[in-house]
Amino acid sequence: MTSQLRVIPLGGLGEIGKNMMAFEYEDDIVIVDCGVQFPEEGMFGVDLIIPDVSYLMERLDKVRAILITHGHEDHIGALPFILPKLQCPVFAPRLAHGLITAKLKERRAARDSVVNPIDPGVVHQIGQAFEVSWFRVCHSIPDAMGIAVGTPLGTIIHTGDFKIDHTPVDGRIFDLPSLAHYGDDGVLLLCSDSTYAEVPGYTTSERVVGEALDRAIGEADGRVLVATFASLVSRVQQVVDAADKHGRKVSIVGRSMVDTVKVATELGYLKVPEGTLVPLGETRKLPPEKVVLMTTGSQGEPTSALVRIAKQEHRDVNIMSGDTVIISATPIPGNELPVSHTIDNLLRQGAKVLYDRIATVHVHGHASQEELKLVLRLVRPKYFVPVHGEFRHLTAHAQLAWDLDVAKDGIFVMEDGDVLELSEDGSRMEDHVSAGPIFVDGLTTRDLQSPVLGERRSLSKDGVVVVVVTTDKQNGKLVGEPAAVASGFLDESETGNLFEELSVALAQELTSNWSGGKENSENGGLKAKVRETARSFIAGSVRRSPMIIPVVLEV
Repeated sequence: MTSQLRVIPLGGLGEIGKNMMAFEYEDDIVIVDCGVQFPEEGMFGVDLIIPDVSYLMERLDKVRAILITHGHEDHIGALPFILPKLQCPVFAPRLAHGLITAKLKERRAARDSVVNPIDPGVVHQIGQAFEVSWFRVCHSIPDAMGIAVGTPLGTIIHTGDFKIDHTPVDGRIFDLPSLAHYGDDGVLLLCSDSTYAEVPGYTTSERVVGEALDRAIGEADGRVLVATFASLVSRVQQVVDAADKHGRKVSIVGRSMVDTVKVATELGYLKVPEGTLVPLGETRKLPPEKVVLMTTGSQGEPTSALVRIAKQEHRDVNIMSGDTVIISATPIPGNELPVSHTIDNLLRQGAKVLYDRIATVHVHGHASQEELKLVLRLVRPKYFVPVHGEFRHLTAHAQLAWDLDVAKDGIFVMEDGDVLELSEDGSRMEDHVSAGPIFVDGLTTRDLQSPVLGERRSLSKDGVVVVVVTTDKQNGKLVGEPAAVASGFLDESETGNLFEELSVALAQELTSNWSGGKENSENGGLKAKVRETARSFIAGSVRRSPMIIPVVLEV
């Protein structure tokens, strides 16, 4: 049997976020990225979503390294949760290395893990099968890289997130010559960013945003608050430059942004003129027209600084008449409503709000169709797998490759858990591995089958009814009348008669159809009977399905 290269997406295909891709050849596995996804509405109490790594846990002796493309949360955020399990080295561009090191230290996770900084163009031998090097791409964070993975069957190119920006803020342009060189030598497989594969044309340069921010800050009469992603270092640089030009001081609001700015400044990726960055308390002593506040909350996150400011719940910052608020981000799909609510709340308090629909205060960091076509033409892969995006994005990207007549041996639209096997004999996609979402809930992780999450959904729809029955300790027989109380179910005025009738129904059922017995009571039989009877009665009476919690008291 010929040796196979197995391509196994564990996150990021069929969704936005939790990007993670495994490549397996014989006794070696390398992983590209290890990111989180942020919870959507309806994931009650969940903090984060991370990839399912059960496939890797079953093959720990094969896992050689995690290779990082850049420092965004959807590419590095799951490391504190997954690295302690895999216990393998991490290789990351220098800014991502700094962010990862700070993140692991903050969470006291995987303290013994080795995180190696890499430079583009340097080849690393990883395991027996893989020779890995990085090449520069442009994105919305400095030091974004694509990865070339040499295997015995040929080269894999993984672009990471990218766009082709000829005038990037940091001056480091996309290394197209390296990409063309790989294409000339022959590429087995291309995995390319699909996030904006539906968008025609080219993605606008970051320089355009810099000009818009400079104009907005220069024209503002009062304070300026700029909300963006905590990790969007290039945007922070543009705001700092504009503030310095117009004689304003800058203060950072929001812990995650404070941490990122600290790391980026220490590593030289963020250049702040001396005296421009000041503590928040110092801005209160300055005239409003001399102040810029940079904050998190561009996605309407409930606990973020901007949202708390908009709700008048922030202890240090309140909106003042004359403030200009710039939301320098586009809402991630699913976040449109909370972002709209935040804008409304800011406007009600008298702020002027600039956002992507009415001003050029943000451009996205992903390639549009013409840039994707350029990469496909340069690389000319034998096989192509669109990555990073919802299913429609992957399909749109696959169509571009089809139209260009590249990857003639196979274009594969995959989703998390699908397995593509490549060998000298050809390709096939038949196997599937576990790759469902894992929910981070406080200090606990849960999967889709978790009864806790199902109960939370039930509680959110119909509330809870607690049914109390009292039994004789000796024989398990019913004593007295059952009673019920509720929360989030119906008004008290509506539950009075209902619960009286429920008590009668329960008493009749338990008297006539319950044999009693201490053993039945102890093994949960009585609770199950109470739950079943109460659920059926309530559904028949009011057509509601609250969570039923039976409580058995013994006397």
